[in-house]
Amino acid sequence: MTKPLIYMNNAATSWPKPPEVLEAVADCVRNPVFEAGRGSGIKSADYVAEAREDVSRFLGAEDSENIIFTSNATDSLNILISGFINARKGCVPHVLTTELDHNSVLRPLHEFERENKIGLGVVPFEKDNCRVSVDAVEAAVQKDTKLMVMTHASNVLGSVQNLKEIGDLLHEHGIFFIADGAQTAGHVNINLKSLPVDAFVFTGHKGLLGISGTGGFYLRDADKIEPTRFGGTGTNSVSLSQPREMPERFEAGTHNYPGLAALSAGIKFIEREGLKKLEAQTVSQTNFIIREFAKQDNITVHNKYPDVPVISFNISGVDNDDVGFILSKVYNIVSRTGLHCAPLVHKKIDGGVGSVRLSLSCFTTDGECETTANAVCEVAENAHTKVCSA
Repeated sequence: MTKPLIYMNNAATSWPKPPEVLEAVADCVRNPVFEAGRGSGIKSADYVAEAREDVSRFLGAEDSENIIFTSNATDSLNILISGFINARKGCVPHVLTTELDHNSVLRPLHEFERENKIGLGVVPFEKDNCRVSVDAVEAAVQKDTKLMVMTHASNVLGSVQNLKEIGDLLHEHGIFFIADGAQTAGHVNINLKSLPVDAFVFTGHKGLLGISGTGGFYLRDADKIEPTRFGGTGTNSVSLSQPREMPERFEAGTHNYPGLAALSAGIKFIEREGLKKLEAQTVSQTNFIIREFAKQDNITVHNKYPDVPVISFNISGVDNDDVGFILSKVYNIVSRTGLHCAPLVHKKIDGGVGSVRLSLSCFTTDGECETTANAVCEVAENAHTKVCSA
C-alpha cells in the first residue's frame, strides 16, 4: 500500500494551494478579463489592479504604483540588476553581494563582471549564526561601491538577514540596496515603509501561496533603474517610446491574469488566517524536526535555529541525493537535494557536496513532521549501523 504523500519542498514551490487560490484561477480562466485602459464592455475583475493593491498592502509599500509585476523573482532580479547597471553608462561600478545568495543574483552579477561592466565583491557570512554581519558589509564597501544585492533569507539555511542595519549602513555610503525576498514574503512580516531598501523582490509561488509564473518587485525610486524591455502597455499608445511613469515603465505586454488572481487569493488567505499564527506554526514544527534529528549523532543540521521553515542537513556516510531518493521511494516524502542554486553557501557548510533540504508550509501537519523526522532518523540509524558494522 502506497504511503500518503508528504510534501517538504515548499521553499521551491508551495503545495498544496489554498482552495481559494484554485478557485480564483478557474474563475479567471472561465470569465472574460477586464483590461483597464485597453478595452470596453461589461467590467469584470481587474486582476492587475487588485493584485497590485493586495501586494502593496501586504508588504507595507508606500504606494501601489511602486509594485511591478514580473514572471518570478529571478526575472525581477535580472530587470533590477541590468537596469541599474545600464543606467550608469560609461561607469564601472563596484557591486556587493553575499555568500548566502542564490544564482538568480550570483549569475547575472558574474556575467556583468565577466563583461567588465562591474567590479564584484562577495561578503562572507558567519558560520555560527548563518548571517552576514554589518561589520562584514562595511569592510567590503569601497569608494566606488554603488550597489548591493542580497537575500533577505537564505534558501539553504533559513536565516533572515538584518536588512535594517545593513540598509542604514549602505545608505550612509549612498549605495543602492536590492533585497531578494523570495524566501520571506508570506513567512515573516515585511513593512517596506520602515525598511531601508531601494528595491524588494518577491515571488508568487512560494510563501505567498500563488501559482508559478508570477512575481515582482517594489521600487522606491524609478529613476534609478532603466527599463530593460519595451512594448505595449495600453497607455499613451501614440508614443513609440516606453512610458516613464510607474508601473508602465517596467511592465510591457499582457499580464499573467490567472497568476495575479492566484496571488491576490493567496495573500488574502494569509491575512485571514493571520501571518503571525502561520509563522508560529511553521517555526514550531521546524524546531520539532530539528530536535528529533539531534537524537542521531550522524545527522548534521547546518542551521539549528532557522527563522523561516527551512532545514538543510546531511547524514554521515550517505550521499544527499541517496537520502532524497530513499525518502521518496520508501517513505513517499518529497524533499530537495543538491546545491539548491546557492553554491557559495555549500562551499562553506559542506565542502560543496550539497545537502538535503526540507521546507514546510502552513499546510504541513504535525503528523507529517513526525513521520518525516522518524523517516530521516531511520535512514540515519541504518547508515550508522552499516558504518559501524563495516
